[in-house]
Parts: sequence; structure tokens; C-alpha cells
Amino acid sequence: MAFFVDQLGRSIELLHSPQRIVSVVPSQTELLFDLGVIDKVVGITKFCVHPLDWYRTKTRIGGTKQLDLNKIKEFAPDLIIANKEENVREQIEELAKDFPVWISDVDNLDSALSMIRGIGKITSRELQAKEIIHQIQLRFSQIPIINVQPRTCYLIWKDPFMTVGADTFINDMLKCAGFQNVFENQIRYPELSFDHLKTANCDVILLSSEPYPFKEKHARELQSFLPNTKIILVDGEMFSWYGSRLIKAPAYFQQLQNQILSLKNARGS
Repeated sequence: MAFFVDQLGRSIELLHSPQRIVSVVPSQTELLFDLGVIDKVVGITKFCVHPLDWYRTKTRIGGTKQLDLNKIKEFAPDLIIANKEENVREQIEELAKDFPVWISDVDNLDSALSMIRGIGKITSRELQAKEIIHQIQLRFSQIPIINVQPRTCYLIWKDPFMTVGADTFINDMLKCAGFQNVFENQIRYPELSFDHLKTANCDVILLSSEPYPFKEKHARELQSFLPNTKIILVDGEMFSWYGSRLIKAPAYFQQLQNQILSLKNARGS
């Protein structure tokens, strides 16, 4: 028997190393794969698209906010890995009545690394977790420093437009990537109008691929309204997935920096 403490400070009791794991968070599902916890993961969500082989072969137990509780209970999991923000509290509390549930709470890079360390420990993959953390820290330390940070708005939704406030993981990734979030004086995910975007005086607006799947047509629409602002489609996974995908994020951020610099030079501004 062993006790573990999740990121909400809850104590989790396991009688043995988990053999039937259900992951209800996409970025943490990918982390389990990269930790080498292969055959023990029995259920994932329909949004757990990485790795592709798992997406195709593992049993899907609904969406992150619409879990199929009966299907999960049929697995009789000896560990469920969830997240405070991505999952619905009532559903997780229902599952926690019968099964051990380890809940993460991630809002910046440090808490993401703590999450990786915690999941590595509870799955007996501490060495693998340590190496993943090392690689993330090394690559984030190599992101070039931008002397003048672009005034940036990161949009996650449309109709209404929604952006990110100071207390979000995406905001911390914007800082790491060298961008100034013009709405960092707000919290959570505030709604915006066209007028908000116009008066924010943004240098750059980043249109995320998730949760709303922004496309080129949306970029063109905004560009016609804001002709002097750079509108760029970005990979939302690089800004919002807080598991092992963080290893890939710094190279993407640097590529994005170069893209913005190229646009600035092309426009002569």
C-alpha cells in the first residue's frame, strides 16, 4: 500500500502499482505514453489524439467534459488521471467515490513539471519523468530573449471571441515564448468584442487551433478589420498541452518568433 498526494493536496491510496489506468486529459495521456506506461492505459477520451496508435486502438470513454461514467466504471480502474480545469468536477467526484483519482492543477510551467513528476511517481516511472523534465527545462532555457515583446492577443474561441487571462497556462506559455499578453490584467477566459480587439492596440493576434478550430477565413476576416495587426494561426497544442509535448514547444515558439520578425520586415514596420 502506498499514498500519493495530487496537485489539489488530496491523498490517493493505492494498494499496488496501477495496472488499469484511465486518462481523461489529452496532454496527460500523451505523457503516459512517453513515460512508457503502455499496456496499463485502458481508457482515454475522444480528444486524446496523441499518440495516434492509442487514439485508434484504445477504448474511448467520452469527452473531457462529457465522460461516459458507466463505461469507465466497467473498467474498474485502479487509477484515474484527471485535471481540475479540463474535467467536470461533479463527474470526477462521482468517480472518486469508487476509484483512486489523481487530479492535476496546472497554470504555469513549474506546475506542469510538478505534474509530470507526480504522474511519474504514481506510475513507477520516476526516472523517465526526470528525463522528460530535464529535456523540457533545457529547451525552454534556450528560447531566444526578445528585447521588445510584441503586444499579443491569443484567441481561443469565436462567437464570442475569448482570450486568456493571467491565471492560465497559456498566458505563461506566451511569456515563455516572448509575447506580452495584452489581457494579462484579466483572469480566466474573458470575452471580447471587435471593439476590444481594436482598442487593445495589438501588434499580433494569435488564432489557436483549439478549442475553437480557427482557419484562414477567420484570419482574413480579422485582418480586414485590423489591417495593421499581424494575424497568425498557431498550433494550440504547443500553448496549452502541459505534458511531454512541452519538449517540442520551445522550437515551435522560436519558429513563431522568426515568422513574426519576417512579417515585420516584409511590411517595413
